[in-house]
Amino acid sequence: MFGTENPIGRKGSGETTPELMRDPNLDPTTEPPEPLWRHDNYGADNEDSPRINATLLSLVRNNELDAMVETMKQLERKFNHKFNYPWIFFNNEPFSDDFKEKTKEQTKAKVRYELIPKEHWEVPSWIQNDLLLESADILANKKVQYARMLSYHQMCRWNSGMFYKHPALEHTRYYWRVEPKVKFFCDIDYDVFRYMQDHNKTYGFTINLYEDPNSIPTLWPETEKFMAEHPEFIHENSAMDWLTDSKRQEHHEKSHGYSTCHFWSNFEIADMDFWRSPAYEAYFNHLDRAGGFFYERWGDAPVHSIALGLFEDKSSEILVINIYPSSTAPTHPNARTAAQASSRTVKAGSIRKIADPTGSNT
Repeated sequence: MFGTENPIGRKGSGETTPELMRDPNLDPTTEPPEPLWRHDNYGADNEDSPRINATLLSLVRNNELDAMVETMKQLERKFNHKFNYPWIFFNNEPFSDDFKEKTKEQTKAKVRYELIPKEHWEVPSWIQNDLLLESADILANKKVQYARMLSYHQMCRWNSGMFYKHPALEHTRYYWRVEPKVKFFCDIDYDVFRYMQDHNKTYGFTINLYEDPNSIPTLWPETEKFMAEHPEFIHENSAMDWLTDSKRQEHHEKSHGYSTCHFWSNFEIADMDFWRSPAYEAYFNHLDRAGGFFYERWGDAPVHSIALGLFEDKSSEILVINIYPSSTAPTHPNARTAAQASSRTVKAGSIRKIADPTGSNT
């Protein structure tokens, strides 16, 4: 993630399927119904404010300071100057004094700078180096993006199952993932975190896309092994139809049964109690031991998406957040792409809508 490696290959095209019967960007984008928590009594120094234990979270490096400052300015102006939720920045190297000084200037909220523990970032002991190198060559030959970039694999693993174990987040429940170069054009005039808590929402996203199947050929087979071993974790109203949809047949075949649809996790608002649950912890540990974060290029986006699709109630636990990024390419600190957002507010929705076979926006 923070190395000098050069990315190899390109990402999938992101084109829509012939089955797309409607443009999801034309969906209504009004606020959720009242009651909503407005920005009264949310002063930064008010210990009795309605703020809940939530944070704005960013994995970022020192040389992304300018881009991070621009993103902070926008999110502060559109949302956080009203609610003053704290910021937490993570890095696997110490933050510079310049980074700390300039980011603190952008907010009245509390700011923390945290170092990722080596045991959370380093390649696990069970990963074989010779197999890792051979696998990287195979992935690169198939034009899988970032195949030889070890730090990208480390980042995906950290975002999948390590970040919420950091001591700095031990007593925090909700987070909003913020990345450099993301732009926010809409005013968000109510407390999104309180809305998620009040309405029992687990996960918020903006869009879902297709993953490059060459990056995850064994992710679904390993998931099927896990399901066979732990049927008790599968929700009776899961989104299995969405996970196994075959409209994009080549993706379905190359991934051995997975649609490759995934929530774009570069923007996500989520309840960490889900990642800390026995179901997700068992699932992540199963995947981690299988080695696919390094022998293949399993990303946190499909891992999070599969888990949500299997372990949550698809009708009620997902919040659709209409702040659509303009780029469909995942970002990496060595290859960030500017992501724009349309002038839309946050609204309630469900994964059922995303899984609708007559109007898929995957």
